[in-house]
Amino acid sequence: MTQPATSETDRDAGPAHAGATPSGGFRAGAPARTATKLVEVVVPVYNEEHVLESCVRKLHAYLDETFPYDYRITVADNASIDGTWAVACALAAEIPQVRAVHLDLKGRGRALRQVWGDSAADVVAYMDVDLSTGLEAFLPLVAPLLSGHSDLAIGSRLHRGSAVVRGPKREFISRTYNVLLRATMAAKFSDAQCGFKAARTDVVQRLLAEVEDNAWFFDTELLLLAERSGLRIHEVPVDWVDDPDSRVDIVRTVLDDLKGMARVARRSLSGATRLPVPPRVRQARLAPGLGWQLASFAVVGTLSTLAYVLLYLGMRQLMPALLANALALAVTAVANTALNRRFTFGVTGSRDALKHQVEGGIAFLIGLGLSSGAIALLGVVQPQARHGAELAALVAANALATLVRFVLLRVWVFSPGRAARG
Repeated sequence: MTQPATSETDRDAGPAHAGATPSGGFRAGAPARTATKLVEVVVPVYNEEHVLESCVRKLHAYLDETFPYDYRITVADNASIDGTWAVACALAAEIPQVRAVHLDLKGRGRALRQVWGDSAADVVAYMDVDLSTGLEAFLPLVAPLLSGHSDLAIGSRLHRGSAVVRGPKREFISRTYNVLLRATMAAKFSDAQCGFKAARTDVVQRLLAEVEDNAWFFDTELLLLAERSGLRIHEVPVDWVDDPDSRVDIVRTVLDDLKGMARVARRSLSGATRLPVPPRVRQARLAPGLGWQLASFAVVGTLSTLAYVLLYLGMRQLMPALLANALALAVTAVANTALNRRFTFGVTGSRDALKHQVEGGIAFLIGLGLSSGAIALLGVVQPQARHGAELAALVAANALATLVRFVLLRVWVFSPGRAARG
């Protein structure tokens, strides 16, 4: 019998749930189960009444026929206002390996935090309800976690071995976002937002206390914290087909992600995150000064990007894209050089300040050339592109320019060897 729905924030009562929580059962012809291992797969949903049943049945059939470990499927209903909860309860009542959990508040991150945090499985995972990712990648995703080789695992649509079918707009935005993560946050993983991830439960439960976001940035923040703690992130190339019914607000999500990146960079720089470092990475060291410089440059770069986005969006209402881009880039380039001069490379006083700005202007010109070229190219490929598409193209071009800027500042403008020779 289904319990009455309770608030997600009510820790004593817990979330409402339906269905038992047994491990995968045995049947004739099914693969032999490894009874000592349990994998819990979470499917977060919001108003997915029309696709939920087919998704769960397809996932259950695949795991029952091919997966060699015990499993549990948990449908996490994020405060749906249609019939999603009723469908989830019916599935949980019918299929022993399925359970349903209801949360009173929206947010994919909130659902994963709740279910993963309470899980007793060896490995926890999640996948989008549309099953855009091919299920044949699921065993390669969780196998390194069950063996203890890796700590987290992600499906990557940007891996050279992936086969992806989606529109050019979403492809461009996805690649832009991940380039930005690499340029400003020094991230090494290739696809932060693919809805196909897994983690060792004991590891992820330690990380959850440090993750602040409860929405779309949850995945990225979790991965950045894991990487900064020296944890191993395994990547699996996936086959992925875009869901045309996706209801994600792209522009709002991009802005929220930029804010999240700034917050994570600020916490890293201040040393607010205190996670245990695995023994295998305790002896690893960055080049002298590079660790601080990367962290400081990431914070300055993120703040500069936010300022650029706001300036561009404001001026774009009054002038053409090329002019708005040039002015916004010029203002933020001057501020970026000044902040990096003071905080990243520790240069104080007014001596050579003008010279540093002039030399930093080379990076500005490179960024201007790349971003202007991106606008021109977008105009050819998509003449009626909206401001959001323009902004995505500019962010991608500026992310590439950011890499060039850091190299120029470190090895030339503020090079200690150059200063000593002077």
